[in-house]
Amino acid sequence: MKKLLSTLLIVIFPLLTFGQANKLYRKAMRATDLNEKIKLLTQVIDLEPKNLDAYFHRGIAKNDLGDYRGAIVDYSKIIVEEPDADTYFNRGNSRYSLKDFTSAKEDYAKAFMLDKNFIDALYSLACVKLDLEEYENAIKDFTDVIKQVPDNYNTYILRASAYKALEQFTNALSDYSMAILIESNADNYFNRGVFLMDIKYYQDANADLTKSLRLNKNNAFAHFYRGASNLFIGKFNAATSDFSEAIKFDTLDFDAYLGLAMAHLKVNDTIKAKLNFNKANAILFPSKKASTIEQYNNTYWFHNQYFYFNNAINTLVKLE
Repeated sequence: MKKLLSTLLIVIFPLLTFGQANKLYRKAMRATDLNEKIKLLTQVIDLEPKNLDAYFHRGIAKNDLGDYRGAIVDYSKIIVEEPDADTYFNRGNSRYSLKDFTSAKEDYAKAFMLDKNFIDALYSLACVKLDLEEYENAIKDFTDVIKQVPDNYNTYILRASAYKALEQFTNALSDYSMAILIESNADNYFNRGVFLMDIKYYQDANADLTKSLRLNKNNAFAHFYRGASNLFIGKFNAATSDFSEAIKFDTLDFDAYLGLAMAHLKVNDTIKAKLNFNKANAILFPSKKASTIEQYNNTYWFHNQYFYFNNAINTLVKLE
């Protein structure tokens, strides 16, 4: 009789443990509070150390809470036991959030290798290659994504960025334009407008930025860039209006104050030119006085319009 009782306990105890773990797991899947979900899944893992589903969902919850390293540990446990595409992809996302782009690239590549239909993995692989400045490889992957999903305008925008970095401007412009054909929204017009500014097609840039602002007037950057385009095509009053709008969004926008200073200088309003130049300098150099143009090296104007800016600075510093 004692032997029979022992046998029954040996058989029943694992069944009770399984039932309890299953109940906790179902409760965890219903939980909306992430900390509660993690707590419940940890209890499941304590009862069933090889419950990989519990590790997977705990990893997701940790990632969503910003505990990326904790998520990586959980995903790695699964990969050691039973590697699969989804887990590699999720670990890649957590590594990407930590800006560990090289490791993220390895995980995305592994996810796509395990599942050639996993387009999100290929898209993420292309994105991380773009971040790593592997532009030609990024273009190849984005092109493969486009073959599978030709109507996602974000893919064209990102591929355009890679083409731009390689100075393949015709291809970049084609992609920015394709994005607009797919969806004529404010962001797509803005992206093409900024690109046109970079290659000094100021009139065309102005047209795109105007379309962007008609669709979304709350984009401070669009106001700034259109102000810059107006400055370069000789619409100085329009430039002052745009720079002033940009400052309404950010009163510490030193680039907009510098733009205002140059626009006022162009219409010989030296008082306002000096006023806005001083405002920009007060933000850039609160405790010292600028003595060289190199001190403006963190401004848009220094990096994108050096010669124009240098000539303006030489005049502005002489104003009384």
